[in-house]
Amino acid sequence: MFKSFARIHRPDMETALFLAAVCGQTYVQYNNKEDELFLVPRTYHLIGGFKASSYDNRPEPFGFVITSEQCSILAFRGSGSAVDWVSDFIAQQTPYSPVPNAGLTHKGFTDIYMSARSSVHLLLNQLPADKPLFITGHSLGGALATLAALDIARNTVFSSPVVYTFAAPRVGDPSFVQTYNYTVHTHWRFQNEFDIVPHLPPLVYQSPRSKGTYYYLHVKGEVMRSFRMGSVSGNHVLPSYFADLAREEPAAAAIICADPPGWCPLSD
Repeated sequence: MFKSFARIHRPDMETALFLAAVCGQTYVQYNNKEDELFLVPRTYHLIGGFKASSYDNRPEPFGFVITSEQCSILAFRGSGSAVDWVSDFIAQQTPYSPVPNAGLTHKGFTDIYMSARSSVHLLLNQLPADKPLFITGHSLGGALATLAALDIARNTVFSSPVVYTFAAPRVGDPSFVQTYNYTVHTHWRFQNEFDIVPHLPPLVYQSPRSKGTYYYLHVKGEVMRSFRMGSVSGNHVLPSYFADLAREEPAAAAIICADPPGWCPLSD
């Protein structure tokens, strides 16, 4: 995979499929809380996992960094608990502190990312600077990947991260999006037109708590998909996105899922 990471005009679908499988392992890591075990694809090795805190300030596994001879990958997990969903809906905005004058971002998402930021940077410091860095995540993980990408592009040696997100919600206001789109050169944002999460928060959000009005836009790189799985959840979950991509790239999916066996996020 990653045979075309330099391509900027359209996403590489095999790369998207591979990164969706990597995202699936962030949920495995979370579900195995005691030992945080998950599968690492062949030719890759683990640099380390990291934790973040949601609404109740209890750290929990939220992703990992892996690397190979070809590239490195930073992966963020989506919502795995009711607490995460509480953070998802704290949709008032806060200044994006890693980059001065970069606009406002979703407070719930930003608080989670900032709780993991130092751990993420420590892991990135262990990576060779001459390899491309891919950043990925599904759902809430896609929001965290977006927040991380601008920080990493501006504040680390990885000034040109390649970002692939799946089912990501909106993250920031127009100023943030403008800064992000200028700074992060390659971002592909896969979203199912029948998935409600990419439509949240709404373009204009009025907080019942603060009574403030907040404006949200998506970052660039929309890759529209279209599939119905019979339920709100089915239209959103990662196995549905993976299955949709696998239908387009069946040969690549067979290769990706063969080694290690059982690591692809297959539907029940």
